[in-house]
Amino acid sequence: MTTLIEKKFLSEEPVVLLENYFQDAYDNAVATARTCYSSKVVSSEEVSKDEKAKERRDTIAQSIYKAGHHTTLQHATFQFVLDKVSRQFLWSFLHSHPFYNSEQVSQRYVEVKPEHFTVPPLEEKAERLYRETIVFQMEAYHKLLEILQPTTKREYVKLFPHRDPVEKKWASAIKKKELEVARYVLPVATHAHLYHTVSGITLHRYHRLCEQFDTPLESRIVVDKMIQAVNEVDPEFFKFIEEVIPLEKTPEHQFFQSIQNTERDWTGEVFLKEFDVELGSYTSKLIDYKLNAEQTMAQAVRSVLGMRKVWMKDEEAIDLVMNPKKDSYLAQSLTLTTLGKLTRTMVHPHFTFKKKLSHTADSQDQRHRMVPASRPILARHFIPAKPDYIVPVLIQMNEEALSYYHEVMQRIWKAIEGLLTMGIKDEFALYLLPNAFPIRFEESGDLLNFHHKWVQRLCYTAQEEIWKTCHDEVTQVKTIFPNIGKYLAAPCWVRKEAGVQPFCPEGERYCGVPVWKLDLQAYDRVI
Repeated sequence: MTTLIEKKFLSEEPVVLLENYFQDAYDNAVATARTCYSSKVVSSEEVSKDEKAKERRDTIAQSIYKAGHHTTLQHATFQFVLDKVSRQFLWSFLHSHPFYNSEQVSQRYVEVKPEHFTVPPLEEKAERLYRETIVFQMEAYHKLLEILQPTTKREYVKLFPHRDPVEKKWASAIKKKELEVARYVLPVATHAHLYHTVSGITLHRYHRLCEQFDTPLESRIVVDKMIQAVNEVDPEFFKFIEEVIPLEKTPEHQFFQSIQNTERDWTGEVFLKEFDVELGSYTSKLIDYKLNAEQTMAQAVRSVLGMRKVWMKDEEAIDLVMNPKKDSYLAQSLTLTTLGKLTRTMVHPHFTFKKKLSHTADSQDQRHRMVPASRPILARHFIPAKPDYIVPVLIQMNEEALSYYHEVMQRIWKAIEGLLTMGIKDEFALYLLPNAFPIRFEESGDLLNFHHKWVQRLCYTAQEEIWKTCHDEVTQVKTIFPNIGKYLAAPCWVRKEAGVQPFCPEGERYCGVPVWKLDLQAYDRVI
């Protein structure tokens, strides 16, 4: 059984509270297993009604766990409140897989406070440099908010000439645009608070693999607290829990050990240049796809409906599924496409993109859990003395902000390099990386789930970088598969085509541009 490891952070340790949980989780897991081979539903009470029943329960629980029959552990869910956890931990661990749900505080809409940062275990000299750098990043955050005000206000008035930017409601809207951009200088050590819900089997997996790159210490602390919290309400549930796989036993760590002192030991800078050359001018480049995507999808439509090819051409079949005038599911907010018999034919086309997003934008991108990606070990992409960062459009438009932004990044890199020179672990030094640090990776998915992402994120209110990558992706798909691509547009266009009013679903958050009237190539935005 796992034990809570000693607190090692210099900042307040992560807070983990079990907010809601599944009653009798352990007994229920066995009850579900027995029901598979019973002429009636077996209840949780029945599997623990007496000592003989409990003995049988434990035998079954151990047997099915060892055999890998883990769906029985998926019925139980646990909702945690997490606080004082870093954005780096969320990106690297909690949100790096598909089987969870989180609702967390947004840096786009909530101003960050000075004390809300993770401080790892550091000796006095390193701690002083670390804290000084965070103070500097906070100062830079607030200075950028100030510098960006004229540019943001100007762009906002262009969109809404009849709104008084001084009026409280609209001043608040402008401030949020500034927060979205200024946050790029904040460190990934910045705290977040959130609700996080997972199933029992995911908790088992968390525990087994919590000591991974990039945040093994923080991950171990949080996961151990999760396990302890569940043990307090159901001491039996983790009766057969497996031991944590140590970081040095992970395949990634063992690979790095195997290439030490070889020509492959450190090729990070060359890799980054090669990646960026292949990416070219794109933020997201289509590098692979199913060659016969349209034909395969069209045939799937005919199979669903029992239609011969001579009765329904490919273009007609795709139109039946993707045209909002004919498929009303597409304009509904509940996202019914995974359940609709016709819309499920969109699972057959498949795409892979090479992408480059800031850490903060990728933290949003990875929330599209059904479009998975293989994200990097961050230390392998960090090059000392080579500042590497994304520059938001609003900063590019403001000469003073751009000059200051470059200065800030130079100082952050110098501080991280200073910590590494002192012998500080990558894990701890890289907490200072700014939100602007680029994440380079590959992402794949089917049309069904990309469609949901593209439609939602082509909205002008979407985060700037996510919007840009979706625009890049849809433009490329439209070129290769025009019968699919012609139905990919912002949500307001989908609603207009379906006859749903108002066309914009955002209410007071309306972007100010009638995007439903625009062709994809005319899409353009600053804020």
